[in-house]
Amino acid sequence: MLRLEEIVTAAGTPKGAPGGDAATLTLTFEQRCKSRLLARLDDGREAGLLLPRGTILRQGDRLRAADGTIVEVRAAPESLSVARTADPHLLNRAAYHLGNRHVPLQIGDGWLAYAHDHVLDDMVRHLGLTIDARQAPFDPEPGAFAHRHGNGHEHAHAHEHAHAHAHDDDGHHHD
Repeated sequence: MLRLEEIVTAAGTPKGAPGGDAATLTLTFEQRCKSRLLARLDDGREAGLLLPRGTILRQGDRLRAADGTIVEVRAAPESLSVARTADPHLLNRAAYHLGNRHVPLQIGDGWLAYAHDHVLDDMVRHLGLTIDARQAPFDPEPGAFAHRHGNGHEHAHAHEHAHAHAHDDDGHHHD
């Protein structure tokens, strides 16, 4: 089994990985959000993801296995709803309402895509957008608090910050 423990290039960066011809691993969005996962490469080999907690893999990310094998991540086709409008205000309203429900969104010019859901489709139609259902790779925005490749904001981060200070013998406060 290949042990995939290291991200060597992120999506959207030059691929400088050795060899050029990487094995591929096709995963759904839900699977790409797991830091521990047993999976099969597209060629059938078994692989285990052992990545830092909170890592979100994106289409085009490359991973290095413990034996040096390079594996490129691909987004699997999923059942999506694609909402369209030429009106930027309506698109913003739909994004607001879907985001308020913590729905992962893929955003494009004049469209939004999310995991197919009849209730959400009805809400978005009511806002004035058209909906098309389709099978396509899903690569939503990672979100403001997503932890990605060790450079994100951890969810467990405390928002109260203790400030160290000392008092001298006469009781005066010093920072």
